[in-house]
Amino acid sequence: MAQHDWLDKDFYKILGVKDDVSQKELQKTYRKLARTYHPDANPDDPKAEDRFKQISEAYDVLGDAEKRKEYDEVRKYGAGGGFGSGGFGGGGGGPFGGAGSGAGGHTFDPSDLSDLLGGMFGGGGRRRGGGASPGHGPMRGADLEAELHLDFEDSVSGLVTSVHLTSDAACSTCSGSGAAKGTTPQRCGKCSGRGVIDDNQGFFSFSQPCDSCGGRGKIITSPCATCRGSGVERKPRQVKVRIPAGVKDGQRIRLKGRGAPGRNGGPAGDLFVKVAVERHKLFERKGNNLHLELPVSFVEAALGANIKVPTLDGSTVTLKLPPGTRSGRKFRVKGRGVASGATPGDLMVNVVVAVPQKLNEPQKKAVEALGNVLTESPRSHLYREAD
Repeated sequence: MAQHDWLDKDFYKILGVKDDVSQKELQKTYRKLARTYHPDANPDDPKAEDRFKQISEAYDVLGDAEKRKEYDEVRKYGAGGGFGSGGFGGGGGGPFGGAGSGAGGHTFDPSDLSDLLGGMFGGGGRRRGGGASPGHGPMRGADLEAELHLDFEDSVSGLVTSVHLTSDAACSTCSGSGAAKGTTPQRCGKCSGRGVIDDNQGFFSFSQPCDSCGGRGKIITSPCATCRGSGVERKPRQVKVRIPAGVKDGQRIRLKGRGAPGRNGGPAGDLFVKVAVERHKLFERKGNNLHLELPVSFVEAALGANIKVPTLDGSTVTLKLPPGTRSGRKFRVKGRGVASGATPGDLMVNVVVAVPQKLNEPQKKAVEALGNVLTESPRSHLYREAD
């Protein structure tokens, strides 16, 4: 996140802590929030995932003492009048206000401005006490996404499998150093390993990437032949992934640190596995319930019957069909749905009365005989209501 965006973000408020919170208490609060809003604990809640990203972004700054100090300075100077109505010598209250050195005032100190601008525009400003701010440091690798196709049964029961992808990975020859075997990268003499060089202009000191090492802070005199000094190579790889029981179609599973490799010693990104679940020939999933259409004959529906109903695990359960069951009636078989979460879903059985498409002569006569003894039309109530 760019430092000039810090004015628009109240990281203390996002984490629900005061601005004088200790680093230990800050870490404790972050871990509690991260467990609560982690995507793995809220697989179907995009709001929880957004909240988790906000929490991680806030802690990435406040959890680092040096970043937190810069953040506090930017927030104080930007919101407190340093660049607002007080300006550079307007009303008091800003770090460069014109109230003088008396009570509530602050005498203009060029190192204040250099320190602030250095933090806001690249981190290369001159700091009080003679220290230099860090240059282009480690960079986190990119997040990757892969798709995994699952059978319906595997999505319900869960399994451990592998996803195949082709992506950047740490070079297998140089282990990511970029240097040929038997050699090591050398510290850049021009920037002293900082990755940036300063452009001093009076009171101000701006920084830019070192043109000698390209901002890496090191020089590779003998590049690795495999990756040509980049430290990464594009290659196919397999990543093992544990699919939890009850995963849904379209759900994304996050594998931390299995994405693209970082730069300059930075951490790897994450790999997001998007699950595509194949349709089942009998069952349809709705939430944690499974739905099944059960064809029954007219005789079974009219007289009642005990019918064996298939379940997803291959076994059967007996459904007692009462006499006079109409087509479209639903029956619930408790606990035979998807076992995801504390309470498993149910199997919802939808009865469909099957009508024969063709009848032989004896069957036709039997149906006609039944029609002769069934004197009341099933549509008679429509006429009564119309009258």
